[in-house]
Amino acid sequence: MLEYAKKILSKVSFDKHLFKRELHKFLQNTTDENQKSELKNWVRGEFNHQHPETIRDAFDNNQRQPIA
Repeated sequence: MLEYAKKILSKVSFDKHLFKRELHKFLQNTTDENQKSELKNWVRGEFNHQHPETIRDAFDNNQRQPIA
C-alpha cells in the first residue's frame, strides 16, 4: 500500500488539492504506524518544497486523531 501511495502522490503532486486529498486518504486508511512514518519521511523529502503547509497539516492532524 505504501508503494501505491507514493505512486499516486507523485502523479497528483502538480495539484495542491488532489495531493492533499490523496495524502489524507492514505493516512486515514492505514493503521500501520511504520508505513505512516516511512511515508512522512518520503513525502517531506520529495515534496516539502512544493507543499510544505499541506504536509505539515496532514501529519499534525493525523497525530491528533484518536486511534479507534
